[in-house]
Amino acid sequence: MSLLDHLRTFSTVVADTGNLDSIHKFHPRDTTTNPSIVLKSMQEDSRFLHPILTAYPQLPLPQIVDRLLVAIGAEILKIIPGRISTEVDARLSFDVDATVAKARELVALYAEKKIGLERILIKIAATWEGIRAAQILEKEGIHCNMTLIFSLEQAVACGEIGATLISPFVGRILDWYQSHSEEVSPHGLDPGVHSVRRIFNYYKKFGYGTEIMAASFRNVDEILALAGCDLLTISPKFLEELSLMEGNIENRMGEYDEKWERKMELNESNFRFLINENQMATEKLSEGIRFFCRDARQLETLIASQRAEQR
Repeated sequence: MSLLDHLRTFSTVVADTGNLDSIHKFHPRDTTTNPSIVLKSMQEDSRFLHPILTAYPQLPLPQIVDRLLVAIGAEILKIIPGRISTEVDARLSFDVDATVAKARELVALYAEKKIGLERILIKIAATWEGIRAAQILEKEGIHCNMTLIFSLEQAVACGEIGATLISPFVGRILDWYQSHSEEVSPHGLDPGVHSVRRIFNYYKKFGYGTEIMAASFRNVDEILALAGCDLLTISPKFLEELSLMEGNIENRMGEYDEKWERKMELNESNFRFLINENQMATEKLSEGIRFFCRDARQLETLIASQRAEQR
């Protein structure tokens, strides 16, 4: 049995890619996307874009992007048995009403393709405003994947409003500690692994139903250290490595238990204060939003150039 097959006995494997060939090859249950993934996919294969440009020659670029995301998502859903995550424009990360409106628009576009809510996760940055938007959407039956999770406070706030799923980032936390010359393993663990285990234990201790999908890995060891997490979203590179490795692994999520953990009581002011106190979380959340915004703009530029060529 390969390590990938063995890993599937503990955690649901999600493909961190929009590449259809990779999805066919590794048979994930779900697939998650973001602007960077869609931009890369578009640079490799623009077949989904041209029919949209032909049908909607005057549509504003953000709406073209929405239709492109849904077209790619719908094609992926023909392959996988589970759910596709489709991201709200990160430029709306601090606007509750605009985030809610955009999520409803994406759901409506999927509905045009006869794809129901049970197969869609709307991906939203876990800012205070994003979490408030998710609270509204979850009450409407629109399931949310809260992304760019770098702190326990973000995870708790998402669990409190009943978000369907959170995506805590592992490798980006490690990146921060390494770039700041900090002790990489303050708890005897990779700091990204420690963060996810702490969230996992908190959720289990206090009975949250929100799923945890660890994301953003830098090496196979981080993935194996989180065997037993609800879901793991893994890039094709590491899926390939795991599929070629043999051996046994264990459920690792019961190893770390901060018994001193107390129930958090969060409101807007102490949420913002606690995030501000966490330099790593503040910087990585801000950076993540900026990077997604940058890639959204680059995607729009690519679409604009192809529309000009098509005319």
